[in-house]
Amino acid sequence: MNEHHSMLTRRRLLGAGTALSLFRPALWAQDNRPTFRVKVDMVVLSFTVTDSKGRYVNGLKPSEFRILEDGILQKLTTFAEGSKPPVQLMEGGGTRPLDTTEADSSRGGISTDAFVGTNVFVLFDTSNYMYRGFVYASDAIADFVRGLERADSVAVYSFSRNLSRLSPLNRERNNVLEGLRNAVAGDDAALYNALLLTLRDAAKVPGRKVVIVFSNGPDSASMVAPDDVRAVAEDEGIPIYVISTSDITRDPVSSNVFRRLAARTGGKSYFARSWQKQVEAFEAIREDLGNSYTVTYYPQPNPNEGFRKISVEVVSDVGKKYRISARPGYRPRSGV
Repeated sequence: MNEHHSMLTRRRLLGAGTALSLFRPALWAQDNRPTFRVKVDMVVLSFTVTDSKGRYVNGLKPSEFRILEDGILQKLTTFAEGSKPPVQLMEGGGTRPLDTTEADSSRGGISTDAFVGTNVFVLFDTSNYMYRGFVYASDAIADFVRGLERADSVAVYSFSRNLSRLSPLNRERNNVLEGLRNAVAGDDAALYNALLLTLRDAAKVPGRKVVIVFSNGPDSASMVAPDDVRAVAEDEGIPIYVISTSDITRDPVSSNVFRRLAARTGGKSYFARSWQKQVEAFEAIREDLGNSYTVTYYPQPNPNEGFRKISVEVVSDVGKKYRISARPGYRPRSGV
């Protein structure tokens, strides 16, 4: 599949979801230098910083980070740590709380509330592969939801052959848990179909969002390929966390797909057969969300219409030893 066809495939898959637009060459200027007209949306980038022992590094300031796209330094617009309210970055290196009255409507606006906390979409496998551990899996999700920060919003979806939106995105935990109790065991698994629909919902929501897939692994009914779905998440900046209940040695194909989905989108994958391991995986995800940094920026002019590599650097000698977990980049998509 060539790059043009692949990009068209992702556009069809995403549908009406928001995305970055392509830079399109304009007419040559009189001095024969090309100029570019560009219409871009804000990029939301979440990442974690850990030291050599795997411990989270907290308390870093905006000035300690450098964000680059294809080696081009980006000017950050907002900065947040964990579930703390974001701050707006000012000229000269200062910060101030976001002021919703100063939203830039030409760029879609900046809403303080939209960038406080995380929008968490939980995708629960209720196919026949999950019959044996259905009740335990439901309890693990419920415990995870109860333990999230109050600022976080949660949606719970389930899937077998079809997707069920058990609880729409909201901050009322009782509503989410009531929706979770309505989950019903089904038949064949169409994981990647369901994941695509979940990503489309998440793409419409401003601010930081993640998708957590809780699945046994095998997909027996999807019409879309996992790499196409992964590319949508990667381009939209939606990290995918995967908790698999399958035996990693018995289903290496699904295991490898899960690892790739997580790594390429800035998430993580966990393989947890027992209920206790599943609870621990959810706890690890909750800890990851609470110790992450989130920045936003409007991309600097860049003629690259293909994959744009994102790199995050900590500007200090000790920072060179830190490990940063973030999505590797994205492909801008045409708005026409």
